[in-house]
Amino acid sequence: MVTRNDVARHAGVSVAVVSYVLNNKSFVKEATRRKVLQSMEELGYQPNHTARSLKTKKNYQLAVLTNYIGNPFEAGILLHLEEAASRFGYMITYQTCRPGREEEMKSLLAGRVDGIILLGQSLKEETHDFFGKRDIPLVSVMRPAAAPPSLFCADVDWTAAYTSLIRLLAAEGHRRIAFMTHGNPLDTLAHRMDCFRQAMAAAGSAQPLDCMELHGEGRYEGAYKLLTEFPGQPEVTAIVCANDLMAIGTVAACRQRGWNVPSGIAVAGSENILMTVETHPPIAVLDYPRQQAAYSAFEHLLARMTGSSALPEPVSLNAPFIRRESIGL
Repeated sequence: MVTRNDVARHAGVSVAVVSYVLNNKSFVKEATRRKVLQSMEELGYQPNHTARSLKTKKNYQLAVLTNYIGNPFEAGILLHLEEAASRFGYMITYQTCRPGREEEMKSLLAGRVDGIILLGQSLKEETHDFFGKRDIPLVSVMRPAAAPPSLFCADVDWTAAYTSLIRLLAAEGHRRIAFMTHGNPLDTLAHRMDCFRQAMAAAGSAQPLDCMELHGEGRYEGAYKLLTEFPGQPEVTAIVCANDLMAIGTVAACRQRGWNVPSGIAVAGSENILMTVETHPPIAVLDYPRQQAAYSAFEHLLARMTGSSALPEPVSLNAPFIRRESIGL
């Protein structure tokens, strides 16, 4: 079995430095940290969780609250979180976050995890207070619709991203643009809806733009059902979807109804999951930096859990637009 001594010899550092890296001490030079982490990976070093827990009084367990495990976008974030956590000897468990079951979640996680990562869920203020009093920090990948100001969030600057997209659509003659969101004002996608409204106001400052709000429940099935049962074709020339599952459902519904994409209705998504390349036509998307968001959130959580005095600042990420046939080439 590979030990810390083996890692230290391989990296050319002391055993103490290996311990500092494992415990994310801020005074370790970045070059040294990378060298130690690389040695751990090359040697296949696995921390002794039981021994570490007895010494540090920590569980080395993290919880990630999911919304819909069947969403490839969330699954991609989970993989990056798991990768980041494993480098520091943490195990991750996944728990679906369901409205009205926060008391059950508190009982399940308190005393069993060292930190919690949200995927944009809006938890009650008392839930945040509950975990705060127990020194269990929370961070979020994606900004919730409602959250305390102290919550660290790693997310896209959606207002900037949607402003650029709307201006592109407006330049090509689109004046009536729909935004498809979940419909629940506390859903994870509600923040994107708010930012889209701001972007429409900013982009339409020279010439007014009309915006229709559609509710696709965040799923392929919801978007498909909404549009296949819609009374006639929506009086819009473009639909921007808050997530890619709804964008895929929108394209499928348009094909079912005989509405041409993009000449009848242009369609765009917001995440760039792999399936958007396989639709007919392929869907234009904002490219959400999943790895960067996951790593940023984990780094802040790790700093909080280890008592680091240098906490990373909240980050606002870029999501470049990828043009594809669904809006015309």
